[in-house]
Amino acid sequence: MRTSQTFSISFFIRKKKKQPELALLYARVTVNSKSLEISLKRTLPVNRWNQSAGKILGNSAESYQINKKLDETKALLYKAYDSLLKEDQVITAHLIKDRFLGTDQQHYTLLYLLSYHDQKMSDVLKYGTMENYRTTENYLKEYLKKQHRTSDIYLKQIDYQFTIGFESYLRSLSSLQNNGVMKHMERFKKLMRLAEHLDWIEKNPTVRFKLRFEQVDMVYLSKPELEKIKSAEFEKDVLRINRNIFVFACYTGLAYADVKALNKNHLQFGIDGKKWIYTRRSKTNTAVRIPLLEEAEEILNCYKDHPKIDGTEKLLPVYSNQKTNQYLKEIADEVKIRKKLSFHTARHTFATTVTLANGVPIETVSKLLGHHKISTTQIYARVIDSKISSDIDNLRAKLND
Repeated sequence: MRTSQTFSISFFIRKKKKQPELALLYARVTVNSKSLEISLKRTLPVNRWNQSAGKILGNSAESYQINKKLDETKALLYKAYDSLLKEDQVITAHLIKDRFLGTDQQHYTLLYLLSYHDQKMSDVLKYGTMENYRTTENYLKEYLKKQHRTSDIYLKQIDYQFTIGFESYLRSLSSLQNNGVMKHMERFKKLMRLAEHLDWIEKNPTVRFKLRFEQVDMVYLSKPELEKIKSAEFEKDVLRINRNIFVFACYTGLAYADVKALNKNHLQFGIDGKKWIYTRRSKTNTAVRIPLLEEAEEILNCYKDHPKIDGTEKLLPVYSNQKTNQYLKEIADEVKIRKKLSFHTARHTFATTVTLANGVPIETVSKLLGHHKISTTQIYARVIDSKISSDIDNLRAKLND
């Protein structure tokens, strides 16, 4: 139980030795009869000081400013006292003075925040996500060095001007387009939100900054293009392997990391007695259950004894992401498809050409893709002209009837 205590604030002056007509202004903080003085760094005429009132006399601008300073100081000292009470601190005059001056609090820097995030989140976030954060961190360090001529900055010094300055710096880099800039700004906002949650800053300077992503054309294969890739003959074995794994993803909707991670334990019999893939999305850790279509199952059967995965639990001989995308570009060139193919094109193709265009309800597609919100899946629905045409034909038929 807290013992009762006394707390008071008073103001007084102390004459200057060499100029006795002038005096320095002080505040006195007293807790349980123990006092401490705080210099307010103001000089005033001795003959205008009223000690009993604790203020300077007169209506001049100088008198107004000094009395305003006294009122503000008293308010801040009471605020320091109240905050220490809430923290259940053992209050002393020294502690109130330190809180008033801000010397009792550690001031964290941007580099300390970056180091803290790197240390605490490396086991929480995915490897690729952490690499993206480290790229953002490097840009922040370059920005500090080139635009602010310093290697570090206190978090409390970061304001909205710093935020929009960082955006301008990113936009000056030829290697970044708008959405790339916005991704780095998004990560910077998350870093500053972390600092706010840790109470390292009182106010988040990035709150007012609005992210402005531009809509990017989604690359997916039409039905003829998918059939063209499926039926193509390749001399190189490595192209055949990567084509088949890509087609497997077109019929399962799995992202690269999830296909690479597939093992025999992920194959199970579903509610219909047929084979399903039970796994979790690497990106979001969301559970997904995907009925295995015939096209996908045939590809799995082709590689169950492949030397690259023989003796392991793996289902497919997946190459590195970089190599896979490199081979996919070569495949696109050989079959003369003028689209920038990447492994993620397969996921888009599954959502559009394989499922939505064939009448699979969007709610089902959303579940198969492991989306948390159906609005994410609706992006795919907007790009399928053939589905729109089919739906309108059905509408015409009903109206004619």
